[in-house]
Amino acid sequence: MASSCCVPSSSLVPLLLALLVASCSWSVEAGKGGGGRGNGTQTTQLFRSGDELRAYRRIVARMDRLKKASVKTIQSPDGDVIHCVPAHQQPAFDHPKLKGQKPEDEPEERPKTSADAAEEDGAVFTQAWSDGGKQSCPDGTVPIRRTTEQDLQRYSISGSLRRYGMKPRAAGVRRDSTSDGHEHAVGYVTGDQFYGAKASLNVWPAKVASAAEFSLSQIWVISGTFGNDLNTIEAGWQVSPELYGDNSPRFFTYWTSDAYQATGCYNLHCSGFVQTNRRIAIGAAISPASAYNGRQFDISLLVWKDPRRGHWWLQLGSGPLVGYWPSSLFTHLGGHANMVQFGGEVVNTRPSGSHTPTQMGSGHFPREGFNRAAYFRNVQVVDWDNNLIPARDLRLVADHPACYGIQGGYKRAWGNYFYYGGPGRNVRCP
Repeated sequence: MASSCCVPSSSLVPLLLALLVASCSWSVEAGKGGGGRGNGTQTTQLFRSGDELRAYRRIVARMDRLKKASVKTIQSPDGDVIHCVPAHQQPAFDHPKLKGQKPEDEPEERPKTSADAAEEDGAVFTQAWSDGGKQSCPDGTVPIRRTTEQDLQRYSISGSLRRYGMKPRAAGVRRDSTSDGHEHAVGYVTGDQFYGAKASLNVWPAKVASAAEFSLSQIWVISGTFGNDLNTIEAGWQVSPELYGDNSPRFFTYWTSDAYQATGCYNLHCSGFVQTNRRIAIGAAISPASAYNGRQFDISLLVWKDPRRGHWWLQLGSGPLVGYWPSSLFTHLGGHANMVQFGGEVVNTRPSGSHTPTQMGSGHFPREGFNRAAYFRNVQVVDWDNNLIPARDLRLVADHPACYGIQGGYKRAWGNYFYYGGPGRNVRCP
């Protein structure tokens, strides 16, 4: 229940003002145990909700635990701070179903690829913090991007810290999800049992118009209905000024077991995903990115279910494993997926009553083709026998084709592919 306070005019005013601030809000110092960026000057953030204050304290406490556990700290040229944390002390093992556990050994069996599979590039990508691969965390640790005071203050302006690192409850994977501001241009397969998905996608520094919006390109592995029991596993790249404080494309993961209600999060912002790789930092910038009419840089991602232990692993193409989502996190995905989706998503807040100019992909329409438009290529799924096979009957759909389009086909070098994206607001998308 909200409370109101009044202050009488007397010599007691300074004291009562101090009590007012103490009871109705909380003051924190940027950088105090927070490892925040900047010049260390004191800033004040007021939290007028007790729930927000508790959420803030919980996040700061987790940040401090990771900082204390770190055996090595790496300052990235882009301003990120990376902590090398012992693998058994990562956030995943705060989950009630995972407490006391340690990362499991990598599975011996990987999805089988046909002999005539298309050529794959981008299995291993570079990130700003790794200095071209010269930097990495020691054996037995995993790199974790530090959440700063500035991250929390920025996020609290437009969102609730109780849902820090989570997608809005209205978020979804419906291909016609236009009423909630989420717009898609995707390819999807459904009507079968799927045990994984794979694709290569080029990375772009998409321009995002406001901090309340984002632009991403990803793979969704989906099971359940589009009600409150929806399970998803997601991975790709995104530009999110609200979450990261810049416009760099960043490698991300996500999961939910209840349609984005109360479970799951981006990256390692909550317990769940178990990281095993010491060279890839989830949430860190991918560098370099593709350039219009210039060189293209893509990443290859594979999500697949280990037939023996049942966990869903994230792999960089046919290269190293990043980590896994334990099967115990899910209900429907404890078995298999019934839908796989590939493509782009943006949030359109309709600034000034018009469609957002936030870009999807490269910000150019599919018709412009290679070197100009964003793409997914070698689009595949994993079948019941752990085989990687082409995603047959891939359906392509765009919520608003005049704003963000999609078109594709098949060619031997790229397998099933599509171009997608667009500039958002334009003469045909007012």
